[in-house]
Amino acid sequence: MSVLAETGLDPAFWSDVDRHVVRYNPTFVPVIVERAEGSTLYTADGRELIDFTSGQMSAILGHSHPAIVATVREAVGTLDHLFSGMLSRPVVDLSRRLAESLPDPLTKTMLLTTGAESNEAAIRMAKLVTGRHEIVAFSRSWHGMTGGAQNATYSAGRKGYGPANVGNFVLPTPDTYRPDIETADGELDWRRQLDLGFQLIDAQSTGALAACIVEPILSSGGILVPPPGYFAALREHCDARGMLLIFDEAQTALYRTGDRYGFERDGVVPDIITMSKTLGAGLPLAAVVTTDEIEAAAFERKFLFYTTHISDPLVASVGNTVLDVLEHDGVGAAVAAKGELLAAGLRELQDRHAVVGDVRGRGLMQGLEIVLDRETKESSPALGTAVMDRCLELGLHLNIVNLPELSGTFRIAPALTITDDELRRALEILDQSLTEVAPKFV
Repeated sequence: MSVLAETGLDPAFWSDVDRHVVRYNPTFVPVIVERAEGSTLYTADGRELIDFTSGQMSAILGHSHPAIVATVREAVGTLDHLFSGMLSRPVVDLSRRLAESLPDPLTKTMLLTTGAESNEAAIRMAKLVTGRHEIVAFSRSWHGMTGGAQNATYSAGRKGYGPANVGNFVLPTPDTYRPDIETADGELDWRRQLDLGFQLIDAQSTGALAACIVEPILSSGGILVPPPGYFAALREHCDARGMLLIFDEAQTALYRTGDRYGFERDGVVPDIITMSKTLGAGLPLAAVVTTDEIEAAAFERKFLFYTTHISDPLVASVGNTVLDVLEHDGVGAAVAAKGELLAAGLRELQDRHAVVGDVRGRGLMQGLEIVLDRETKESSPALGTAVMDRCLELGLHLNIVNLPELSGTFRIAPALTITDDELRRALEILDQSLTEVAPKFV
């Protein structure tokens, strides 16, 4: 019998988990969620949990949003799925609206299902259009678990699966809290780091550099925000080598950062943008948006990305509703103020608790890194995990990133519809957990 079954939390359920569910993660959260509404999860044992990750960083309108529920009910009864070569009004409408929401020259859209799939399509398109095959990504990147996307993922999941694709190169991650190349005053010398990174890439390249794929904020890398100016310099490096620049905005698109798109802060327009999680508000919907020029070249070279659920009308209808709520109900416009409230609360926790080493992020995408010592920045994933477990007991679900390069870092990404009172309550729970748990480790 599993440890979870022995806790008394529905032993039969957890026994079935042990016997029949493939373990795709180190551990499952020890709760059984029966239903969810807004930013609240309701468990089988009668508890309420504040969802501080909006599902898998996807349910940006909260759970069971009335407009999404109404759209799904109507769409499933009228037009849910079609032959992949057919198009419908929801698909074309959403394609147009995404193009209208983006700066020129991003005008052509393809609708898919997951972030990995959209990154797969973007990488495949970049290789075909450039006639090259080499892909560059950050050393703490996460772009998905399928072929090309997985080979551009370096934060986890590379061990034990055999040889990686030929022509995948790593770019050092710009981590301002734990700089690897420093200025005279101890700050991250990101320009020198970037230049050295490309010197190494050039030394390895066979002259076939196709694209660089990056996240505006590295989520699985520990909520790392590259410094202002970084992406403009990255754009220059890509242009100098004839590479396409792909922004993976699975988690940053559609106001998560306070801006409509994560790249807007830097004023750098990519050649291809991918989005997924936030676009479907918890349902499987993703998009690739690129330029007329790239789309035309891909079509001329017989671009093929034909999947069972490409251009599905039901989830496209949901995507249109997501845009309606974000734009017309003022949800997107309210993110900046909520983000300031959250960030201020996290900085107060940093002032109160010596184990909070760093607070970083933008909008409602924030990271809080746990350390044993602020001076040495000594890591303690165990401390972070213990705080997370105590939060769960007190009614707050958090996610923590544990990587060898950094300590435990909480990924905080609540629904954009979360209330100020829910934000304050979540911060109170996190404060109590740190107060109770930290003395046991330091």
